[in-house]
Amino acid sequence: MPNLKPIPGKFVWFEHVSKDAKKAQAFYGEVLGWQTRPFPMGPSHYDMICLGDSLDSMIGGYAAARDDRQPAHWISYLSVEDVDAAAQSVTANGGRVIDKPFDIPTVGRTVRIADPQGAELYLFKSDGGDPADGPAPSGGWVWNELHTSDPLKAIGFYESVVGYSHQSMNMGPDEVYHVLRRDGVERAGVTPLLQTGAKPSWLPYVAVSDVDATIARARRMGATIPMEPEDIPEVGRLCPLIDPTGAALAVLKPAPRTKSS
Repeated sequence: MPNLKPIPGKFVWFEHVSKDAKKAQAFYGEVLGWQTRPFPMGPSHYDMICLGDSLDSMIGGYAAARDDRQPAHWISYLSVEDVDAAAQSVTANGGRVIDKPFDIPTVGRTVRIADPQGAELYLFKSDGGDPADGPAPSGGWVWNELHTSDPLKAIGFYESVVGYSHQSMNMGPDEVYHVLRRDGVERAGVTPLLQTGAKPSWLPYVAVSDVDATIARARRMGATIPMEPEDIPEVGRLCPLIDPTGAALAVLKPAPRTKSS
């Protein structure tokens, strides 16, 4: 294994949480080509999401809902320098620690938190460093986007807790999109666009080679498609979906990068 360095501010893991992991695994296997590989975790195992035939291609995992009332969702893991210090910063800046920091043997240390608007994620420090940056392969994670009721307060929170800076861009007459950066690298977006009745949450994006074909497969497999695929200039073609368990993510074919002169 290569020596990996920590990359604070990077989203390094994504986990699907539901009461029916098998249904989710069948869906994503057909729609995104993901494979599921069991990984020993003490007396039980953890189902890894892999892009290939080996655990070296793992990009996420499946976890069981804690009870029948917890809705299906995707949750992100965000790399930080010090989990315990970050957890203290969460409460100091108006957020909430949902579960106390804990160790994952041979993996790292983590804490589940909610930001001041209620969006949840894990802050995480890996024992082995974080995957290096690079172009997202087809089926890999390419972006993460916070949909929130108060973008500016949320941005202030993440700047204080994670060390982000941000840039705001006008995307239309009444729409502003915010990009979170750390160490000069774009890491995530923040938008006020919430579906009616939805709670603030992080929406992960998966890279695909054909958005329309992917969405067609998702429909056949029982997904709900809240809007049709659309092209965003200089971003690419994208579309959100809600899988048959009720968890939301989006797929994106990134626009070609323009070379700087």
